[in-house]
This record gives sequence, structure tokens and C-alpha cells, in this order.
Amino acid sequence: MRLTTKGRFAVTAMLDLALHSTDGPVTLAGISARQKISLSYLEQLFGKLRRRELVESVRGPGGGYHLARDPGEVSVADIVCAVEECIDSTQCGGRENCHENQRCMTHDLWADLNQTVYGFLAGVKLSHLVEKQRARGKVSVVRAKPQEPHILPA
Repeated sequence: MRLTTKGRFAVTAMLDLALHSTDGPVTLAGISARQKISLSYLEQLFGKLRRRELVESVRGPGGGYHLARDPGEVSVADIVCAVEECIDSTQCGGRENCHENQRCMTHDLWADLNQTVYGFLAGVKLSHLVEKQRARGKVSVVRAKPQEPHILPA
């Protein structure tokens, strides 16, 4: 299993969303400011998270995002799988054809690693991460300023 920046940022953003959504929808600008993640990158991630029905968007003034499911029902694996294209440690992508079109000697090792990592991440719920952050007192209450609307010339 490859854990890329995309997966890490998605988990961070979802945790931020869960921590700050008690006051209503959370803006991507707010998450961007608190977590120092590019707004355009967050827009890409949240598009994928929305398609996988992990978040819902709220339009209009006071809009933003909120979780589509209870944090106890969302695992880290759900989040990572929503934004990653490939989650596989095998060289062959699971096709068993990496050694001269045959299965390599270490295929089972990497397949077992995939299952172990996925199993671990599937067992960690977003609610657990929220509880840990609150227990550590790591919840930032900094709110980003609303962005000025972009007015296009006529």
C-alpha cells in the first residue's frame, strides 16, 4: 500500500472537518488556513471525497462542507481509498505478472503487507482521531476570513 501526500492530506482535512463542523459547514479556506494545505489541492480532494459520499457540500452564504456520515462510521481506509488511485505494494498491481509475465517470488509478501496495512487503517475510525486530538487539546479555533467574491468584468 502506498500512502502518498494525497492520502495524508485527505485524512488531515477530514479530521479538521470533523473537529470544526460543530458550528456548521466548514469552508475549504478555513481548512487550508489551519492545515497549510493549498486551497486548490483541497478542492481536488474534496471532489473525490464528495463522490465517495464521505462529505456533503452546502452552497450559499455560510456554506462549506460537513461529514456525510457519523465519524464513527468513517475509517482512515475509507478516506485514503477515496482519494488514491492505487493502493498496492505489489509491483504488478495484483495481476501476478511482474516477473517475465509470471508471479514473482515475493508476491505473497507484498499482498500480505497490503492486507495488513489496509486492515489497520480500516480499524482506525475518524471518531478515534477526533477523540485523540480533543484529549491532547490540539483543536485550533482559528477561523479563516471569508474570501471576497470574484467579480468578473462584463
